[in-house]
Amino acid sequence: MIKPHWDLILVGGGLANGLIAWRLHQQRPDLHVLMLEAGAQPGGNHTWSFHQDDITPEQHQWLAPLVAHRWQGYDVRFPALSRTLDNDYLSITSERFAAVIAPALGDNLLTQTAVSDVTPQSVTLADGQRLSAAAVIDGRGYQPSPHLTAGFQAFLGQQWQLSEPHGLTRPILMDATVDQAAGYRFVYTLPLSATELLIEDTHYIDRATLGSDRARQHIRDYAQQQGWKLAQLQREEQGNLPITLAGHHRAFWQAKAGQPCSGLRAGLFHATTGYSLPQAAALADLIAQQRDLTSAALFHLIQDYAERQWRRQRFFRLLNRMLFLAGRPERRWQVMQRFYGLHQGLIARFYAGQLKLIDMARILTGKPPVPVGEALRAILKQTPRLRAFSDE
Repeated sequence: MIKPHWDLILVGGGLANGLIAWRLHQQRPDLHVLMLEAGAQPGGNHTWSFHQDDITPEQHQWLAPLVAHRWQGYDVRFPALSRTLDNDYLSITSERFAAVIAPALGDNLLTQTAVSDVTPQSVTLADGQRLSAAAVIDGRGYQPSPHLTAGFQAFLGQQWQLSEPHGLTRPILMDATVDQAAGYRFVYTLPLSATELLIEDTHYIDRATLGSDRARQHIRDYAQQQGWKLAQLQREEQGNLPITLAGHHRAFWQAKAGQPCSGLRAGLFHATTGYSLPQAAALADLIAQQRDLTSAALFHLIQDYAERQWRRQRFFRLLNRMLFLAGRPERRWQVMQRFYGLHQGLIARFYAGQLKLIDMARILTGKPPVPVGEALRAILKQTPRLRAFSDE
């Protein structure tokens, strides 16, 4: 029988709620925190990656047990540009995530537990049992909202054991020399060992419509072109990361009706890359420092943090409209090729979401990667899809 009342209930055992649980375990071990996960283990079947400068030195310290891989530098490849950047790149695997989070929570983690209803202070399980808490945080992933307009970074990744060493010493974050299909497409590759690779076929597309069979064939074709001998498929993951174009953020949070949320469900992700780990780590720190863990206090804390992030990312939404709405879809790679030719410090600040005004000016000046008229229309939202939004 599950204890009926808790200090905090985390619904969903993904990245955001997992980091909240991990940070509270470190900072507030006196709290009674319950995490509910519908799957067999926390973290599901995912790989979360981030750059060295995306988080603070203090966050690196408390996240260190979760990090499965770290590389010195990464590569990008475009039709007219190949470059190695020396900023470290790190990954958390779902296996490592579960191996750390599950023992830390012990009996306070319930897996394969379906939920039928969530309120700010209660959870009803599929079997009818009702649990209560001072606060409930809903972290069950991205939920489409009428108050946001988004494109997607859609991907299918396969982890392969090779019959021979692949020869890579660092990740290839973007290889956009591949056929662009109906939008910006690249292949993303992580060398997990001398003979293991995670290869992802990735598309920036208007809707989450990536065909799985076609993506699998893309991966096989790419591996053959690189001379990699695929031997055994170890696992496969698929996802659609939201890429925000515009929205009414106040209306987005009003629709939450006081329900504390985390991660993608709270809109906490980099508007252009879809990466969510840096904001998930920052939110975990904020909650661990918060003395009042009632639902009302947590709702206002998370809402305030999300609104500050929304304001900071206005420039990124402008860039997204250029990427998705200006120029022909098959030529979108030109925007990213030009970006990766800029100063390395600017690129690091871009991923960290910490652009300076001079960085923004540098990104927008010079030879435009898309037609000027179409870029201006995209920036000014002159499309039926965006006319209803003020991007407040």
